[in-house]
Amino acid sequence: MQRTKMPIYEQIAIDIANRIYNGKFKIGEKIHGRSTLASEYNVSPETVRKAVKILEDVEIVKSTKGSGVVISSRENAFKYINRFSSLASIKDLEKQVNSLLQERKRLDDELNQTIDKIIDYSGKLRHTNPLTPIEVEINAGCSHIGKTVSEVKFWQNTGGTVAGIKRQGDIVLSPGPYATIQEGDVLLIIGDEKTYDRVMNFLKE
Repeated sequence: MQRTKMPIYEQIAIDIANRIYNGKFKIGEKIHGRSTLASEYNVSPETVRKAVKILEDVEIVKSTKGSGVVISSRENAFKYINRFSSLASIKDLEKQVNSLLQERKRLDDELNQTIDKIIDYSGKLRHTNPLTPIEVEINAGCSHIGKTVSEVKFWQNTGGTVAGIKRQGDIVLSPGPYATIQEGDVLLIIGDEKTYDRVMNFLKE
C-alpha cells in the first residue's frame, strides 16, 4: 500500500510541536529565528515560514511584530501531534533523514575521491602522454572572459584544444567552439609540450 508523502514543512511543524510537548521549548519562550531553524533542519527560510504558519493556525504559537514567534500552548501541541498518530513517529522520520544524509555524504566523498584520482593521475602523466590535458584557471583579470572559444581563436593562438571545462564543481567534456569562457573556469587543454606557455601568455593579453 502506497503512503502519501508528508510535505517537509509539515514534518517540521510536527517536530516543533513534539519539542514543545516534551518541554524542550517552554511556554512563553521564543522559537529560534527562521534562519537558525532553516539551518537546523537544512531547509529554506520559506519552508520554515510555512511550518510556523501551521503552528499559528492551530494556536500552538503566536507571531507578533517585534516579539517574533512565541510558544503559547502545550495542550494544543499535544492535540496537533495526535492528529498524526497513524503516521511514522518523529524518531522514525529523524532516522530516515539521518540515513539519507549519511548516504549523501558517502556519495559526495566517493565523488570527490574519484575526481582527486583523475586529477592526480593526469598530473603524473602530463609529461609522458601528449593527450593528457593541462589545467589552466581563468582569473578575474583575463580579457577573454565572456567570449567563446571560437571568438578568441583559441586553437589558432595557442595550438591547444579545449577538451573540457571544470566549472563550479562540474566538468563539461568537449565543450565545443561556442563554449563561453567564464571567471573561475579551469580549462582542460590538450596540446604539445609548448602549449602551456603559449596558453599562459595568451590569457595575459
